[in-house]
Amino acid sequence: QVQLVESGGGLVQTGGSLRLSCVGSGPSFSMCAVGWFRQAPGKEREFVASIASIGGYTNYAPFGRDRFIISRDNSKNTVHLQMDSLKPEDTALYYCAADTAGALASSWAVEYDYWGQGTQVTVSS
Repeated sequence: QVQLVESGGGLVQTGGSLRLSCVGSGPSFSMCAVGWFRQAPGKEREFVASIASIGGYTNYAPFGRDRFIISRDNSKNTVHLQMDSLKPEDTALYYCAADTAGALASSWAVEYDYWGQGTQVTVSS
């Protein structure tokens, strides 16, 4: 079983930056692909970015491709999401999730087996 804890959210002005972190517990975390998803009030959850377990393969939603960077440090069981040039429409609850299949950086939420509780990101205009 994998437990995930997100941190790093907060309130930031338009154009600002935040670095989200996802710390995973359990020896199998390093073999999991990890994804970030977000959900704004009244909207469906959407894919943000993901990273495969090995090889560094990453996948991004179009809105994040030029502004967000996902990375991982398996020695610390941590995945980061660096978000720059934030916009008010980035305001949402951000979740990290782990896919025990691991090999692919899927954008499909159904592929992910474990989810964190989320960290709130609010971007003021």
